[in-house]
Amino acid sequence: MSAHVEVRAGTYHDSVTLMLASQQVADLPGVRSAMVAMATPLNLEVYERLGFDLAAVATASPNDLVLAVEADDEGSLAAAVSALEVQLTAKAAPSGGAAADAVQPHTLAAALRDGRGTLALISVAGRFAFVEAMDALQAGVSVMLFSDNVSVEQEVLLKDEAARRDLLVMGPDCGTAVVGGVGLGFANSVRLGSVGIVAASGTGAQQVSCLLDAAGVGMSAVLGVGGRDLSAAVGGRSTLAAMKMLDEHAGTDFVVVVSKPPNEAVAEQVLAAAEKMSTPTLVGFVGRGREDLTALSNRALSMLGGNVEPPQEWLVPDRQPQPGFIRGLFSGGTLCDEAMAIAAEALGPIASNTPLEPDWALPADLHDATHLMIDFGDDQLTQGRPHPMIDQTLRLERIAEESKDPDCAVLLLDVVIGHGSHPDPAAELAPAIVAAREQAAADGRDLAVVVCLVGAAGDPQGLERTATALNAAGASVHLSNAAAARVAISLVEGNTR
Repeated sequence: MSAHVEVRAGTYHDSVTLMLASQQVADLPGVRSAMVAMATPLNLEVYERLGFDLAAVATASPNDLVLAVEADDEGSLAAAVSALEVQLTAKAAPSGGAAADAVQPHTLAAALRDGRGTLALISVAGRFAFVEAMDALQAGVSVMLFSDNVSVEQEVLLKDEAARRDLLVMGPDCGTAVVGGVGLGFANSVRLGSVGIVAASGTGAQQVSCLLDAAGVGMSAVLGVGGRDLSAAVGGRSTLAAMKMLDEHAGTDFVVVVSKPPNEAVAEQVLAAAEKMSTPTLVGFVGRGREDLTALSNRALSMLGGNVEPPQEWLVPDRQPQPGFIRGLFSGGTLCDEAMAIAAEALGPIASNTPLEPDWALPADLHDATHLMIDFGDDQLTQGRPHPMIDQTLRLERIAEESKDPDCAVLLLDVVIGHGSHPDPAAELAPAIVAAREQAAADGRDLAVVVCLVGAAGDPQGLERTATALNAAGASVHLSNAAAARVAISLVEGNTR
């Protein structure tokens, strides 16, 4: 067995490029494991779990690139390192013609000087995002800020600057938008129509838009505003601005506003603004004792005169409740919040890294001998890593871990497909579910797996194909996150209040 570990100081590649490089090299003949990543603390933990020598990267900082490959022999190792080098140095070939000969801009401001742009999508490391977003606003264009790890103080400054210029800041941590019929970030292939969505929630917007799409209703726009927008500190700045824009938009006849659990005072401002809009507007906030996203979508359908049918599901027959706890492993923050809110009503406190109540917080190691739900898309778990909708590594490791825990009775997962997401999440998750259930069975347990699948029929991964693959692996699959949470609760024996 041979290993190669290298630290490249001051070398940066975006996390998606690095993830793809790691996966492609890991699939080469003779390669046992491969990791190419920025040397963030989280990535170094993964590096160590893969069995590489931590001492070899002792001097690395988050600004450094770590290359680590382990192979069966020197020949396989050399081939893998060579292939990795090709991937990291490859550049897209110019397409030819006048465009290829034109001088390419080196800054965002330079790219916007001709005045043709109206929206800038910014996805850089969080510590650099503020400057780029401010440059775009001062160049006169609205911003979709996909980047996370932007401070709340910077968020307020950006949104105040946007208000002064009659622009919109979507984000930071805005994962989903549809503008002018074009999906940005994590976007589903939903049909065009006249419903506009404003969302302080990426996966919340995806859940609602996909449920409406399945019922034949199309969207005029989906405007994400960032998960903190309805916090006390941010005060709903972008939500109120986006609502005003859609109210004035000729192609929007109905507006839905959805948010993660909001600050109560800010929520009242949003409700008051909705009352004053000339366009019919429906507002829904995720949280304990509140209407869930599926019920909100059904209410919108009723107001639009559509037929309300239960969202599609693929069930596992004759599954019986088992003693133990629910372990929810989520890629979507709002889906995690909604599942926690529903479960807490029946099961009591739900421990989480993004808790609904302060005293429900998980320890730093994200373990607790109780019901728990983890948002793997939280800022603390995405520093220097792709979002878990793209890179499922951490969640796959936790599925395997939970399968060996005798206290785990139900695994509750979300799978979000669409543009920007993993090209085939079921290809990794289905074998992991099979392995987890087999491990539990070997220990004398029947481990139930429940999946919320968020997607549209036109998504590139294939909604039906993904659902069928997960169901064949032994999971109960539901297009409604609320329904999935309630099924998970029903499968836990003797732990309800």
